[in-house]
Amino acid sequence: MRVVVQRCKHASVTVNEEIVGQIGKGLMVLVGVTHTDTIEDAKYLAGKVAGIRIFEDEQGKMNLGLQDIGGEVLSVSQFTLYGDCRKGKRPGFSDAARPEVATPIYEAFNEALCSLGVGVETGIFGADMDVSLTNWGPVTLIIDSPAAKN
Repeated sequence: MRVVVQRCKHASVTVNEEIVGQIGKGLMVLVGVTHTDTIEDAKYLAGKVAGIRIFEDEQGKMNLGLQDIGGEVLSVSQFTLYGDCRKGKRPGFSDAARPEVATPIYEAFNEALCSLGVGVETGIFGADMDVSLTNWGPVTLIIDSPAAKN
């Protein structure tokens, strides 16, 4: 399992010209699931996201987490995080989990964030989404679950 975390001032996701999720200060999180991922991977990454300290304190150091700043998460599923671009010009997506595998793991990730006290907004799994954000910093991190293959 892989997440791309972007610190943001605000973010939103739109489907069919309707905003379906939006946040103010917090984290925009793109979530990719592969075939071998489990609910435990989802819980692990939710803990990492909920606890990551990438917001600046009064001394300008990245010492604060989401709860310290009253931030939220906008979680968007993105199978293309497992796109393989090593051969040819067209990415291969055979490492991305099919929706019947990925959906419950993505949902478990969001539920685990909520259980940790984090406010979560989402896109719509499998929909054609327009994502907008103001990346704050910019700060962008990629976090893989311990079992993720390289």
